[in-house]
Amino acid sequence: MGLFSFLKKQSDKQFLSEDTFENSKAKQMSMAPLTMTELRKIEVKDDDYLKLEFFFYTNTDQKANALANELQKLNYEVGFGPSAADKKLFVITGWTTRMQMGDAVVVAWTKQMCELGNDFDCEFDGWGTTPDQ
Repeated sequence: MGLFSFLKKQSDKQFLSEDTFENSKAKQMSMAPLTMTELRKIEVKDDDYLKLEFFFYTNTDQKANALANELQKLNYEVGFGPSAADKKLFVITGWTTRMQMGDAVVVAWTKQMCELGNDFDCEFDGWGTTPDQ
């Protein structure tokens, strides 16, 4: 740490520590199969194609914007702005293109989103969907 590091703005600090990332990724990877089990109960099948709604958080609008731009390159609908629950956080949310609802596909996508978020110092906070699209 430099002599004047205390002057660094809070918003410039790293948002996602390695431990937080690993814990969050483990949580998301364990939740994805559970969510898929619930979707099966409401007749979502492996060969159905649905859009997924996704959520990320970070501590600066610059990081949120950078991740949003990367997600747009995947042809996802994306928006970002201050979190309603905590004005010190920014939320990035949107919808994927339609994807196959096979367990392996969705679990792999979940891992990809965790890692992509981490690349931009953002935490992937999960996904959801609705079968009536």
